[in-house]
Amino acid sequence: MSKAMSITKEKVAEAAAYLFNNKGYSGTSVRDIAEKAGVNVSLISYYFGGKKGLLEFLMSSFLEGYLYVLQDAYEKLEKQSARNCLIQLIEEVILYQQGRSQAARLVHREISIDTTLVREIMTTYLMKEKYYLNAILDKGMKQKEFKPLSKNMVIMQMRSMLFMPFLYPQYIKEIYQFSVNDRYFISKYLNIIQDWADDALCINYDANTIAGKENKQAPLAAP
Repeated sequence: MSKAMSITKEKVAEAAAYLFNNKGYSGTSVRDIAEKAGVNVSLISYYFGGKKGLLEFLMSSFLEGYLYVLQDAYEKLEKQSARNCLIQLIEEVILYQQGRSQAARLVHREISIDTTLVREIMTTYLMKEKYYLNAILDKGMKQKEFKPLSKNMVIMQMRSMLFMPFLYPQYIKEIYQFSVNDRYFISKYLNIIQDWADDALCINYDANTIAGKENKQAPLAAP
């Protein structure tokens, strides 16, 4: 595929993610997507096989990139502590979503709907997600880095924190006056999740370190 074709395909995907988020999948036509992307309607069928194929492309491409981030952290387990792998994973997942906020919102929302496509995603991408996260937690617990907690419960809790801002960007904006694309917000939110991982999971987490972090942290918004 030529560079020009690749750019056109990316424009179509970005337009579709935006419209699916703001008008809904059913409320968005192929013509709407073509108009938003500034391309001929026929290109959508050519590149994606239609609107359904475009949705599948958006979800699979986002999740493939997401799994790559998890796999990278998993592969570092032999050389790094489980704690360091997890802290780095948290940062990379947040930054990955920030760079693809429209796709992230779409994927997280679609996964909440029971469809054939979502069932396929559950058995492929999300089972791999569970495998990588479980492996990191398992090593941490065996090496006495992490507390002996329920890995399933930890994973569910961590996922909720990692995905929440990108699933509900309008809530973040209207209630707290932050944007998920704002570097300050992402930096502070990332610190909170990483501190949660240390506080909730790590056995040998120094109380003095906790106090130091609390003193350094600024509130997200003025009371």
